This record gives sequence, structure tokens and C-alpha cells, in this order.
Amino acid sequence: MEYSSNYKDFEEGKCEGQKVVDGEIMPLVLEPPEPNKGDLESLLSALKKNKDWFEQMITKNSALLLRGYRVNNAEDFNEIIEAFSWDDIRYVGPAPRTHVYKRVWTANEGPLSEFIYYHHEMVLIKECPKIVILFCEIPPPEGGETPFVPSFRVTERMLEEFPEAVEEMEAKGLKYSFTACSKNDTSSMRGRGWEDAFGTSDPAEAERRAKALGMDMEWLPNGGVTTTLGPRTLTKVFEGRKGRRMWFNTVVGMHGKDHSSAMMADGTQIPQDVVKRCGEIIEEESIQFKWEKGDVLFFDNLSLLHGRRPSLPPRKVLVATCK
Repeated sequence: MEYSSNYKDFEEGKCEGQKVVDGEIMPLVLEPPEPNKGDLESLLSALKKNKDWFEQMITKNSALLLRGYRVNNAEDFNEIIEAFSWDDIRYVGPAPRTHVYKRVWTANEGPLSEFIYYHHEMVLIKECPKIVILFCEIPPPEGGETPFVPSFRVTERMLEEFPEAVEEMEAKGLKYSFTACSKNDTSSMRGRGWEDAFGTSDPAEAERRAKALGMDMEWLPNGGVTTTLGPRTLTKVFEGRKGRRMWFNTVVGMHGKDHSSAMMADGTQIPQDVVKRCGEIIEEESIQFKWEKGDVLFFDNLSLLHGRRPSLPPRKVLVATCK
């Protein structure tokens, strides 16, 4: 596929932490072409005129940042989301979140003092978002970056260092488990209760919905539940992404944690040194993105892992997930 280099309605810019990875700029920064074109109406007009090109740029560069526009609140952010024809996809996962406006939700509401580990959004669910869009309403005074990682680079480096372990995990598949309480606990970055996650307080209905998502459930005496997912693949190749083999799993994020586990689907344990080194590689390949007020950041969720650095309050980042 060929991509147009005529930006027309945008000016290409730069941002702190920007990198070139395999010939592509991450993130690609688009700014108003003229000082008087930074209003929301001008931005929406430019997006609607260039929808196909814009989506191509997200796929090509994996991350695309709109900066310098007057995007002030959830209502403005929602108008940007609806400028495209992407369908909404409901978030399923452990992060506590609150609905804000139409297609807009809060990002993970867990304590800002905690690091949210790198992940593809909803990586374990049968249907995950293709695009994740983030909007910064209030940038933190210190910290709070949203780092992201080109997923194919993790696969390449793990194959270089642990070829046998990678191929064993790929051949056997992976199995994960996660324990959740019934109600939300915002004191934890993984504190979303099963009632909120499945949109019901009825255990039978929750089981039905979990089964549709590819999960098995085991009820606990305290009203909580342990969900098990698997087998899942270690890596995936997606159309239109140069045949790159993405590190499409959450082994490092769930292995050996208090409320979660990751192992091979036949019960074989994943060697601790492999998990530890994988975490180091992910960090080494990360791009540290620092927020400014009004930023709107688009991620190709099939190509990037992302996380959240600890920060001082206040920090307000909103999110939308799209098919």
C-alpha cells in the first residue's frame, strides 16, 4: 500500500521522546497548518476530509499525535472520535474505569503512584480494539508519561535471545488466570469487580457473558471469581503491518503476580529468567511519551504495547476504544 505524503490540512511536528523505528516515526505528530486553524471546527473538518489517509498513517506509524489544537473536554474529544466511522468496542478487563460522555471513558483509575505495565488493550479477549484513542485534559505536574513499545521489536529480540523458549510457548499456547472481587476497588490498578466488568450482578449471566468472551469462571467463597483464559497465542501477525510478528500476549504483566498467573497451556511453567529478560527488553524498546494539555494520541493497538508511568496528581487522561 502506498501512503500520501501530502499533509494538506496538517503540519508535521516533533515531540519529546519521538523515535524512528524501522523507518517509521513514532509518534507521527500532526499540528495545525496555520495559527488560526487550531480550533476544534477546523480540526474536525480536516479529519473528515482526510479520514482514509489519517487511518493509513495510524497503521503506518503505529502512533499518531494531534497536538496544538484547542481540544478542551470530553465533549470535544467525543466529536473527534465520531469524525471517523470506527465502531465502539466495550472495554473488558481488570482496570477500574468510569463512563464520562457518550464514547468517552476515564483511563485506568488505579492509584497514580503505581506503574501500569505495558500491554495491548484487551489482548486476551477474542475481539480487541484495533485503535485506542487517548486525550489529555489535565497533564500531570510530574511523571505520568504513557510509554509505548513497538511490539514486533520485542518478538525479534526474544527470538534472538530465547529462540527455543519462544517456539515452545508458541507451540503449546498460553493460559492465564485472574482473580477479581465482586465490586470495584479503585485502590488497585486491577481493581475492577466482575459485576462492572460483565455489566451484571447475576452470576449466571456473568458466566454466560464470560463464556462468550472465551473465559471460564470459578466462584470463590467471598463472592469473587477466578477467570481462566486459554489457550492463547504468544505472537500474532496482522494484515497490513509488513508481516511483523507482534508480541501479542501479557506474560510479563500477569506472570507470578498476587492475583494473576501466566503459564503454558499444558501447565508447563514459563522460566523466570525468560520472563525477567522479556520485561527488560520491553523497557529498553519503549518510547516515553509526555503529555501536554489537549493532546489526542491514536494507537494502533495491534502494533503497540502501552503503559502508564507513576505521577503526581492531578492527571486526567480519557480514552475511547474502537473496532
